[in-house]
Amino acid sequence: MTDQDENTYSAAGEVGQVRMRRTWGQRAWIELKKAPMSAWFGMIVVLFYVILAVFAPLLAPYGEAEVFPQPYAPWSPEHRLGTDQIGRDVLSRLIYGARNTIGIAFVTTLLAFAIGGGMALLAAIARGWVDQILSRLVDVIMAIPSLIFALMLLSIFGSNVLSLIVIIAILDSTRVFRLTRAVAVNVVVMEYVEAARLRGEKIGWIMRREILPNIMPPLVAEFGLRFCFVFLTIAALSFLGLGIQPPTADWGSMVRENASLIQFAQFDIKAGITPLLPAGAIALLTIGVNFVVDWFLMKTSGLRDEN
Repeated sequence: MTDQDENTYSAAGEVGQVRMRRTWGQRAWIELKKAPMSAWFGMIVVLFYVILAVFAPLLAPYGEAEVFPQPYAPWSPEHRLGTDQIGRDVLSRLIYGARNTIGIAFVTTLLAFAIGGGMALLAAIARGWVDQILSRLVDVIMAIPSLIFALMLLSIFGSNVLSLIVIIAILDSTRVFRLTRAVAVNVVVMEYVEAARLRGEKIGWIMRREILPNIMPPLVAEFGLRFCFVFLTIAALSFLGLGIQPPTADWGSMVRENASLIQFAQFDIKAGITPLLPAGAIALLTIGVNFVVDWFLMKTSGLRDEN
């Protein structure tokens, strides 16, 4: 083959790669255009929250823990949503709460999937006594109510961010273990997995290259649902005083701190709405993520949306 031929083949290969990239992008855009309104709503909500979390210092009018002289100040041009019980700007804490609550929930969910997914893949591949020991350990942990177990462990190890992430991740990894093992046991018996075993591939390689790519759709959908549950768990613990600790802004603790304002709703409706704002932020994100997950499940399951 001459140099000219090699250059021709190289150029053709590059053109083909460009076309493949364009085709993939076009396919993705076509799928997005066919997405239902609920999915679009969910994606817009999630994108909005991500922007708030990433650019919180630029978007918040004041500091996260900056205190002003007047507590429970009414809504005004200076404080758009008023101040809380010690004079901190509510709008600023709502924006910073997006970064703290969502960021911690995301990291916790990632850790839960790393722990539960890794154990489940190991149990599915090794089988035998390894599978039995891991499965029974998970059964024992799942037998204890998660919120009560989390409250007990946080009382023992302290309510700091690291303890919160590790404890909730370990408790939530049991659910990830169950789902991952259920879908993985149907893949490990496939011929290509047996062929990889016969080739002498190691367990880690089989996990990454043979099993994990074939069980990703349900795991991605479960990741969205687990994120919602972790998100709500952190908010519930913060509401009870054992989650994210002040002065760090958190939506769950903001509901607890401003809850007394609800009784003044008959005199000032804006004051009564103030404690409902962080609760509404929690509910809106949960709904948005669930809309996206529902659409993703519909696409990956092969079912057609008749609406």
